[in-house]
Amino acid sequence: MPMQTFKKNERLYNKKLIDNLFTNGSYFYISPFKIIWLATDFQSADPAKLLISIPKHNVHNAVDRNYLKRIIRESYRKNKSEWYDYLISKNRKCVFALVFTSKILIPYNQVEATILLILQRLIQEHEKIAG
Repeated sequence: MPMQTFKKNERLYNKKLIDNLFTNGSYFYISPFKIIWLATDFQSADPAKLLISIPKHNVHNAVDRNYLKRIIRESYRKNKSEWYDYLISKNRKCVFALVFTSKILIPYNQVEATILLILQRLIQEHEKIAG
């Protein structure tokens, strides 16, 4: 089981990977997030890379955007182990983005429950393409 960390190499910051994700990626919605994901191969020891986006036109205050990013990162960090175990067992890699689509701030426990649903859905989506 991977440690409960969220280091820089687990974050998606490579411009080419981000462009590839948004042009070729599949997506689904779990309110209040739009999840864009792409099964791809990249040079990293980590099986997944995550990008968190909170558009300014949805959440105007920078303080609120930073708060949301912080609680999203924390809930992902705490709950990613099953997702990582799945990817490692299948020898796959994935990049994905979480885009916050609501204009209303949501509490931490709701974010955490949604992140769990998102990670389970990502496993299901990967099962479909494995076929």
